Amino acid sequence: MAKLSRPRHGSLQFYPRTRASKFVPSANWAFLEQVGERNNIKGILGFLGYKVGMISCLVKDNTPNSLTKNKQIVLPLTVIECPGMKVFSIRLLKNKLPRQEFLADNIEKEVRRKINLPKAHKKIELEKIRKEDYDDVRLVCYMLSRKTFKKTPEIFEIGLSGNFEEKLHKAKEFLGKEISVADFFKKNMTVDSYGLTKGKGTQGAIRRFGIQKRPHKTEKGVRNPGSLGPWHPAKIRFSAPHAGQLGCFTRVQYNNKIITVEEKDFEKINEKIGFGGYGIVKNPCVLVKGSVQGSQKRPILLTIAQRPTRKATKQNYDLIKIER
Repeated sequence: MAKLSRPRHGSLQFYPRTRASKFVPSANWAFLEQVGERNNIKGILGFLGYKVGMISCLVKDNTPNSLTKNKQIVLPLTVIECPGMKVFSIRLLKNKLPRQEFLADNIEKEVRRKINLPKAHKKIELEKIRKEDYDDVRLVCYMLSRKTFKKTPEIFEIGLSGNFEEKLHKAKEFLGKEISVADFFKKNMTVDSYGLTKGKGTQGAIRRFGIQKRPHKTEKGVRNPGSLGPWHPAKIRFSAPHAGQLGCFTRVQYNNKIITVEEKDFEKINEKIGFGGYGIVKNPCVLVKGSVQGSQKRPILLTIAQRPTRKATKQNYDLIKIER
């Protein structure tokens, strides 16, 4: 019999395999800014929403050279509700560290309860900000969560595209204003989704890494790894498969296609009793092709595509109706 050969199980890219420290995902905005400059994308680079659930939709396939071109097909879609976000402050960075922050005047009382704000703060003056003192501009935003199922809003950072002057000008425009998802994400746009996976708790090495079960006569456990390493050096390497936490990890799903952005007609999306585990959609939402990681009500960060493929970019669909 030929020798069984296969790659090791479990990617070593993700380490340590522990629960995420916070539920709101974050992105590498410095890298996304470079992607935005290459693709001539101006303005903000991402938007936060809540995962609602999945539906089936009848669409017309307009993808060139597709086997189902000009035909009607059924696609599974994920509904992500985006109630909108408001700019809390402008954050100025130097050497990737925050150096100065300018708050908006009209901060809502839900945010004031969550954060201890100073009674008086400096008003932003573009003339006094010098490019030599800072090298990057970010927006600190908060979700308008009161329009959905929760009262306490999430507070997170969003990157901007362009040079320093363009970022500062855009940030001044957005400060204290409400931002809608329809202003930035359009139909058939390719995006990446950041979010937390479902938590599975403590699991064994077979469930975590996909290793094989040992023979049934094994004395020290059938579902344990066979060897954890040599006697010397007398330590266990991090790459040895072990039992531990599974799920609730921050992961990125690349090249999700937006089928449509629904702003007004929510009746055709909602079930009669709402979505199980979520409720009724009342705000603008994004319909994304396929599934997205995480459970219902989990924050999902949608950003511009980091590594768009040719196959994902040329996909083109027209929504006909939602199947029930």
